[in-house]
Amino acid sequence: MKVLILGGDGYIGWPTTMKLSAAGHEVLAVDNYMRRRLMREVDCEALLEVPNLDARARLWKERSGNDVAVRIGDLNDWSFISSVFEDFRPDAIIHYAEQPSAPYSMMDRTAARLTLDNNLGVTFNVIQAMAEYTPDAHLVKLGTMGEYGTPNIDIEEGWIDIEHKGRSGRFLFPRAAGSLYHTTKVLDTDLLWFYVRVWGLRVTDLMQGPVYGLSTDETGEDDQLFPFLNYDEIFGTVLNRFMVQAAAGYPLTVYGKGGQTRGYLHIKDALQCVQLAVENPVEKGELRVLNQFVETFSVNDLAERVRASGERLGLDVTVKSLPNPRKEMEDHYYNPVHTGLLDLGLQPNKLTDATMDEMMQLVLCYREQIVQERIFRGVAWKK
Repeated sequence: MKVLILGGDGYIGWPTTMKLSAAGHEVLAVDNYMRRRLMREVDCEALLEVPNLDARARLWKERSGNDVAVRIGDLNDWSFISSVFEDFRPDAIIHYAEQPSAPYSMMDRTAARLTLDNNLGVTFNVIQAMAEYTPDAHLVKLGTMGEYGTPNIDIEEGWIDIEHKGRSGRFLFPRAAGSLYHTTKVLDTDLLWFYVRVWGLRVTDLMQGPVYGLSTDETGEDDQLFPFLNYDEIFGTVLNRFMVQAAAGYPLTVYGKGGQTRGYLHIKDALQCVQLAVENPVEKGELRVLNQFVETFSVNDLAERVRASGERLGLDVTVKSLPNPRKEMEDHYYNPVHTGLLDLGLQPNKLTDATMDEMMQLVLCYREQIVQERIFRGVAWKK
């Protein structure tokens, strides 16, 4: 297929670009380097210096023999996105092109405005470009399990059947986002569902849990091909942050009671899921929602796994409970359904002790590059 990857420079975007290129697809990666700019602005750059997207594409060609095309520009600009769609005419579009951080979206009014304008503006432009240039293409949109919140019932896979006063209907599962970033994802889903109904688009909405890890089958041990590994509280995911904190001798930053439970997956599984969604498209006029995670852990569970791994590797890892800067339940029920991707063929990579130790050893190779001042800023949800 011809696959257009929007946000192809990102933590998951670049590995996806390599993954689908290696699988034989014709890939065009598009980005505007927003994440790089924001990381510089708030002084939370990644553990490893990452080549720009053109340089990455050249390196990937040298290592694999596979071509990847690159275009740099702002997808919120209609003249740019329309030219991308008109020129490339993709069969599938993978949409990662959003400001990806919940803490960033809660920093201040400027960050909130950027998150709202970018995330909804780009999704709207993608929909309009599809309708004008590629109405039969399949959109794979990256959502988040955070859209659901933590309801006191099982979280179904996107949809819920309800009986009410003798009648029944099927509805999108209620959303209760915990940040402005997550709220923009909810609004994405609503936009997509509207245009699926009205224009008959083909859409898969992936409700992804937090992703961890650095190396993939395509990167091997070549750190020039690694994605960003953020370890700060703004752009870093929790397990990645804990691993770097352990390597730096910094106490693991557990918020509040540490009982917050979510669904997690290795970056290799995130790539599997996206490839499965792309290669198994839905019919016109269908919105398929897939809950994308492998295992559920509490924050305390993850901290203990990192502490135990550190002990096996000769590190003295401590855990420190901090006042929770977020507005979230710390003790709650959490039982989401996640059978759709398994049914499509997902082969999970679980967080075994061996996997945990392998990731920790890789992080330890770069511990001299850790800047401790970037680890914790205390970004709070409350004014």
